[in-house]
Amino acid sequence: MHRVLSIVTDYDRAAARDRVVLDADDRHRRRIVLTGEKGTQVLIDFPAPVAMRDGDGLVLDDGSIIAIAGAPEPLVEIAAPNAFETVRLAWHLGNRHTDVQIVGAKVRIRRDHVLEEMLRGLGAHLTPVEAAFDPEPASPHGHDHQHGHGHG
Repeated sequence: MHRVLSIVTDYDRAAARDRVVLDADDRHRRRIVLTGEKGTQVLIDFPAPVAMRDGDGLVLDDGSIIAIAGAPEPLVEIAAPNAFETVRLAWHLGNRHTDVQIVGAKVRIRRDHVLEEMLRGLGAHLTPVEAAFDPEPASPHGHDHQHGHGHG
């Protein structure tokens, strides 16, 4: 079994030794054993969790690279008539701590009938899609629910 030394974004994808296909949750790991489509087994063992994105490469202890592909997931693509409305919709999603991916002028989220109903009520146009989900990384400060005001 090979050990992963680092993650790279710039590499020759055609020269990749193998490929692992992972959903968004499985691409955020500290430690895991992965098996590529050609059977290559690799160990990821980093001191802290890392976020791997669709298209990244895992550099192995022998110098070879395993490509990371995002597994298609059921998503909804959110469109609004203008930039202001897009920001307003994104604010509502962020206020609910929803993972979002920005794709051009649109926002993608995992399918969720409650959020979809809310977004339609706010005037969003929704299109179901199956695609790799690469949500924006979480803020580095963490979130401990201490906002300086009472929740009583």
